[in-house]
Amino acid sequence: MDYQNLTQRDVRHLHLDDGAPRSRHHYWLGLAAIPIIIASFFSLASDHRGVAAPQEPYESAEPRETLALVLPESVLPAAPEADDMEVDPAAEMAAASPATPAPDAVAAEWIAVKVQSGDSLARIFSRESLGARTLHDIMSLGGDTKILTRIHPGDTLEYQLDAEQGLLALRYRINPLDEVVVQRVNEGFQVERLTHTPEAEIAHAIGTIDSSLFLSAQKAGLSDNLTMALAGIFGYDIDFALDIREGDSFSVIYEDRYLNGEFIGHGHILAAEFINQGRRYQAVRYTDASGTTDYYTPEGKSMRKAFLRSPVSFSRISSKFNLKRRHPVLNTIRAHRGVDYAAPTGTPIMATGAAKVVHVGNKGGYGRTVILQHGSQYSTLYAHMSRYAKGLRVGSRVQQGDVIGYIGSSGLATGPHLHYEFLVNGAHRNPLTVALPDASPIRAEYKDDFMAAARTLLAQLETRKQLALAALEP
Repeated sequence: MDYQNLTQRDVRHLHLDDGAPRSRHHYWLGLAAIPIIIASFFSLASDHRGVAAPQEPYESAEPRETLALVLPESVLPAAPEADDMEVDPAAEMAAASPATPAPDAVAAEWIAVKVQSGDSLARIFSRESLGARTLHDIMSLGGDTKILTRIHPGDTLEYQLDAEQGLLALRYRINPLDEVVVQRVNEGFQVERLTHTPEAEIAHAIGTIDSSLFLSAQKAGLSDNLTMALAGIFGYDIDFALDIREGDSFSVIYEDRYLNGEFIGHGHILAAEFINQGRRYQAVRYTDASGTTDYYTPEGKSMRKAFLRSPVSFSRISSKFNLKRRHPVLNTIRAHRGVDYAAPTGTPIMATGAAKVVHVGNKGGYGRTVILQHGSQYSTLYAHMSRYAKGLRVGSRVQQGDVIGYIGSSGLATGPHLHYEFLVNGAHRNPLTVALPDASPIRAEYKDDFMAAARTLLAQLETRKQLALAALEP
């Protein structure tokens, strides 16, 4: 139906003469057509896009059925290429961030530098392009950074770098267990000294002496340090320069230390046995509740004595105690009131007991001499030294085993050796045979705990010894 023509025709009828017979009919017909005209107007106006104002959404009380619009793929718009797509930068960063760790979360590679002859920390920093300013900032921290100035050829420095910040960290291993670490924090650096705790495993060695303790210990797999420790434990009872005989034997259980699965060296001797000229000596390492550690006999007596039997390790006795000896230089019968230990010039000489130094200087035919006073009853004399230990002076105190000087041939001497005398209440005694006073035994409150620990260690020592001996049998 042509609503527009109908409307125009009906409007013309509205202007007819009121007196005409059909005017009233047309009047009511025109009034009825007005809503249709208005509806038609809005319907037509809605077809002209961009002209009509948006309509309010229509809400119906009746539920509507939604029909899916399915279009052929040929008329669907093509998906844009990846390069043509507009991507929100913030969304792109959010999507990428989980796969990209923060810079400080990435472990930078450690770069190792071997310290060369003539190197200093400044020269290494210059060679590695680490920056003089960085070195200044590190050394200004003081404290443990001073250790970095005492590097030696063959040592290793390690560092980490960052492209933007420069040096991230620097570390220097002092020994297998201790290291100094410098790390960047905020705008500066911090330094700390780290001590690592190794894992310990028990190891065992046995040996029979056929020439010397050192050679036999090497064959048994003991390091020089362990051999020295073994001699130190039994050195109060056995003079390893004089008393060792072919056929003597030893058995040791000790610690092997590991750090992160890597062997870093031997630890302490835990228990040991030494058979010298048929006599058995045993020792057990024990630490009491107060933290005191020492070696004891199976009965709890200290292996230490108030004096070492010998002031020089593994030297040769060239002249024994003899009151009627002919002097090699003066060629006269002259009492030799001590023991001579022949050793190369410069061999360290140890104080045989804790003492006060009462003489340091030349003493006639004795040459350079040191005299120690051990309480009110004992004194010892050390002569023919090449030089004294640094800082040794009259009135200073020394502990057992401290180096007090070095072997030489000063005074009336035909070659480098130490002349050693031992005096009791001012009278000379033979250092090789004099009865030495014992150190303190295990304290009574720790005796039961010690006895239990000693039985366990000595049982292990014996078991491992028998197994090792059985393995050696053909």
